[in-house]
Parts: sequence; structure tokens; C-alpha cells
Amino acid sequence: MSESAVEVCDVVKRYGRTTAVAGVDLVLPRGSVLALLGPNGAGKTTTVEMCAGFREPDSGSVRVLGLDPADPALRPRVGVMPQGGGAYPGVRAAEMLGLVAACAKNPLDPAWLLDVLGLTGTAKTPFKRLSGGQQQRLSLACALVGRPELVFLDEPTAGLDPQARRLVWELVAALRADGVSVLLTTHLMDEAEALADHVVIIDTGRVVAEGSPAALTTDGQLLRFRTRPGLDLSLLSAVLPEACAVTEASPGAYLVSGEVDPQVVSAVTSWCAQQGVLAEELSVGRRSLEDVFIELTGRELRS
Repeated sequence: MSESAVEVCDVVKRYGRTTAVAGVDLVLPRGSVLALLGPNGAGKTTTVEMCAGFREPDSGSVRVLGLDPADPALRPRVGVMPQGGGAYPGVRAAEMLGLVAACAKNPLDPAWLLDVLGLTGTAKTPFKRLSGGQQQRLSLACALVGRPELVFLDEPTAGLDPQARRLVWELVAALRADGVSVLLTTHLMDEAEALADHVVIIDTGRVVAEGSPAALTTDGQLLRFRTRPGLDLSLLSAVLPEACAVTEASPGAYLVSGEVDPQVVSAVTSWCAQQGVLAEELSVGRRSLEDVFIELTGRELRS
């Protein structure tokens, strides 16, 4: 038996002249959680769809639990939560979950799962009449009801309120504790930091960084402070060590990255005094996963 739940090797997927995935490699060890991060259009969903057997790569190889993703033997062993719900619009919530459970060898009790996910009150409601958050939770229930060895979760907390989001986090942690492998995509950096053993960041269809959340965020520190927007940073840059860089991340929010020591803090506060402004909310800490993500993928909006 393969030690990896998912192995993706040099996979390429094109749609006409557009290359959605351009040579992606990733490995998901069994019993762990991998978070696939990237801007809109980076190739995350296409990668998950190829792993789930919904699309075939143009080149490269994908192995899931040691098998080809299209192998029918995988169906009872894998759970998938796609974007958009994946349920029939007119089917009632309990009927949809019961249908999926009927296809499993040893399913969870659908009524219990509906209760856990706060859907008991909507059991007789057609899928199309559920709220966006309820549709998300039903889609998650359908992915889990068959007791899968491997779960693909494509943005599992999109549109959920904080309570439901925390519940999903607890379920993912419970899956890992039970030895289930999880590959998820998300736009929420705190979610990836909280859940993932390993993070893969892709942009324009290519892997631009990977590692544990801790490994990706330990390189350097950040000094953050807020003050009047639009200040000239040239004088501050001149007095900071060469290893430090200063930017205005958003209007009035400033970042100094590099080796931040007491002298750097003193230089920042002295510069603020020269500008006649007060450095508010000044703090020093390690880079967050969001900082790393923005550095690698840029600040421009993606369609």
C-alpha cells in the first residue's frame, strides 16, 4: 500500500490556449491534511478535480490511494465536497444525504450527521431553497457520510458563519485524528494555518512555495504599525539596516520586514517623531501565512 494518499507528478491541464495547471507536483501523506492555496484562477479547483477523477490531465500522472483517480474501486473510499454543492436542486436535504449513504458499505447515520451539522430542521427542504451556508454543510455531509479514507474539500467554509466554520474545523481535526487524509482548498490563511500539516501555494498553475505553516512563516520578522497614510518612506529606508524593507501595505498600515531588533524599533519611532505622527498599534512578530501568500502572489486583484 502506498504511503501517500495522493501523488501528483508534473501534471498539466489546458483549456484551449489557457494553461490552468502547468506542471504541478504535490504529495499528501496518509492521515494528514494538505491545504492548497492560491489566488482566483491559480488552478486549485482544476487540480482537485483531476485528483477526484472528474477531469483527466493532459500530461503528468495522478495517483489516489495508489490507484488511477478514475478507477471505480475508489468511489467508496473517497469523499468529495465540490464547489457549488454538487446536489440535485430539487432533492430534499435528508433525501440527498440518504441517497449518498445508500451507496456506501458502512455509512454514518444520516440523521446523526444532519444533527451534527445543524441541518435537522431543514431535512425536508429542497436543496435549491437552502441558504448558501446550509448547502455547504449538506455538501460536506455528503462527502463524509460514507466514512471515506480520503476527502477532497474545495473551499469547505466558503459562505459559512463563524459558528459553522468552527464546526468544520473541528470535523477536519477529527478526520485527521481518525487517520483520514484531507486535501482542501481555501482562501482563508488562518484556516490553512490552523488545519494543515502541509501547505502548497500555487499561482498561474505552478507551485511557488510549499512546506508546513511553521516553516513557511519562520523566515524573518515583521514590525507593524499604523499612522497617517502616504508618508515618504525614503528617509526611514535610509536609516534601517540593509536587511530590512519597509512598505505601506495598505493606506496607513506600514510593514518593516527583516531582522527586527530594538534598534529598528527605535529608528521607526524616531522617524515617526520627525514626521510629527504617532506610531499606533506597533507590534513585532513573525510573518503570517497571509504575508507569505501576498509576497509570492502579489497584491493585484484576480478575476
